[in-house]
Amino acid sequence: MTGSSAGAPEVSCKGVNCKSVFHELCDFLDGELDTGTVEEIKLHLDRCEDCRLLVDTTKKTIEIFCNAEPLPLPQDLRDRLHTALEQRLRGPRT
Repeated sequence: MTGSSAGAPEVSCKGVNCKSVFHELCDFLDGELDTGTVEEIKLHLDRCEDCRLLVDTTKKTIEIFCNAEPLPLPQDLRDRLHTALEQRLRGPRT
């Protein structure tokens, strides 16, 4: 991620840069980071459109997934999947 314009340098705030936002994303969204780190990430997000887009898209994807109803698998697909899993779990025969 390189900031909001092509060729712009990576936006950094006291040690938080695009790479660290990416690595801390799950903990950030789960609320598992200390207050100081959260504030640094929020400062970075205020300045970095790419990271803001990453965080927003990830939040929306999780929300959609969590609110979705599971769809039943057609029986033929269920049978093929079951067979493939059984073969995989058995491993190669010697």
